Amino acid sequence: MEENKKSLLKTLIWAIALVLVAFIGSNAYQNSRKQQINLNSIATNWSKLLAVMQTMDENYVDEIDHSKIIEDILPKLMQELDPHSVYLPVEDLQQAEESLQGGFDGIGVQFTVPSDTAIISNVIVGGPSEKAGLQNGDRIIKVDDRIIAGVGMAQDSMVKLMKGQKGTKVQISVKRHDVYDLIAFDIIRDKIPVNSIDVSFMWNDTTGYIKLSKFAKTSYLEFLEATAELREQGMKKLIFDLRDNPGGYMDQALLLSNEFLQKGDLIVYVEGKSRPRQDMFADGKGSCKSIELAVLINENSASSSEIFAGAMQDNDRATIYGIRSYGKGLVQEPVYFTDGSGIRLTVQRFYTPSGRSIQKPYSEDYAYDFYNRYENGELFSADSIKTVDSLKYETKAGRTVYGGGGIIPDVFVPLDTVGVTDFLVQCNRLGLQNKYASNFSDSNLASLRNIKTISELQKFLDSRNIEASFLKYGAGQGAVPKNDDWQISKDIILTQVRALIGRMTPMGDKAFYPIYLTTDKIIDIAASNKGMI
Repeated sequence: MEENKKSLLKTLIWAIALVLVAFIGSNAYQNSRKQQINLNSIATNWSKLLAVMQTMDENYVDEIDHSKIIEDILPKLMQELDPHSVYLPVEDLQQAEESLQGGFDGIGVQFTVPSDTAIISNVIVGGPSEKAGLQNGDRIIKVDDRIIAGVGMAQDSMVKLMKGQKGTKVQISVKRHDVYDLIAFDIIRDKIPVNSIDVSFMWNDTTGYIKLSKFAKTSYLEFLEATAELREQGMKKLIFDLRDNPGGYMDQALLLSNEFLQKGDLIVYVEGKSRPRQDMFADGKGSCKSIELAVLINENSASSSEIFAGAMQDNDRATIYGIRSYGKGLVQEPVYFTDGSGIRLTVQRFYTPSGRSIQKPYSEDYAYDFYNRYENGELFSADSIKTVDSLKYETKAGRTVYGGGGIIPDVFVPLDTVGVTDFLVQCNRLGLQNKYASNFSDSNLASLRNIKTISELQKFLDSRNIEASFLKYGAGQGAVPKNDDWQISKDIILTQVRALIGRMTPMGDKAFYPIYLTTDKIIDIAASNKGMI
């Protein structure tokens, strides 16, 4: 027993040492490659740390919970490196992998929880729930024998109950608007595709719009399909929305960049202490080289988003709109341990074609950078963006760009506060737009399910007095606009409501986004060529 305990401790100690020194293979952008780390390899450079822990185990007065210690220590060790090198326990690693793999095992529905009950907003076409007969607007009351409605259950807990291994069965009991009794559906879980492109559609006769939420394993293939469809509809210009895109697989950023650049154009280069410089060039075979391009970024556009935006900017291939991006110029590689946990270890920095490092400086308030930008006025005025002459670079055409943290847009579009009133803030805090849209959809499900186009939806909504009924609903929830608040905010609120109702039609997000984005001024600016190179 004692020998087993000592053996376990050594394994755990070696795991700690490995976190600080382990690097995997070559080719930083081969993200999909998995490699198992043998925990029996010991790093002698950390002998003092190992000696302290060995002494603890052999001499401490009480029994030591090795598993707890290792899980507590590893995150703290990683924090000593940089803000983006992290340790991921088994469950966290599975979730992180799943979000970028382009699919998961589940039942195939999207739902919202406006009032303590999960309401299905989208049944994924071809998924197990559609085959079983679930419909948009169904309220999920029970999962197997467990009631999940009206009991204060967190949304992520609901998700865990419904997800499960492919081939397993789960019973979903729902309340349908026009049926008194609960309806139970036996559903066999299956692989559910997760798209990284939220939506693609024609903004006008010649301008297409694509919103990419992350750089996942399937992003490039999704992009090819979306751009092919838009070109068939007459697209000559593309607005590529990378706002709030945190990044993901680097190889997907390279593939997407390649679609727009000429042969020999440098996309990005990477290098690190233990890795020689690697240059990545376009091969000239991209399908979008003749498409005019506008790229939208904001303070949450990071990593692979910045690789793409930087490549387009430095090659003078696109105009970048928005506010300065996040500033993550580090390349992480995965290290997998045999117990199912792993780390993401920073192994290189990436540099844009002009030589810029996008990584913002590490600081004590690194995580609060956005709030600092807000306080400094940078989100509202381009003049508040701080640049350093020593970090001045030139694009291929000789335009000046700056390093030092994030991509500075070519056309600054400040944070939009037009229409914001106390009443809008109160509606957002209470979630009134979502709640009202859910109630409206419940009362009009039969009509909404027969709507197939945006024009049909708009005509239907115009025939209902949405404005008056929303104000009445809000008053019932204790939200009454004062002074001119309604006149100032009503366009935003009613647009949100109409978009949310559109999501309950068979069109789903293809109805939501074209309506919701009509109040997004940055798209109008980008579509009208304001500030184009």
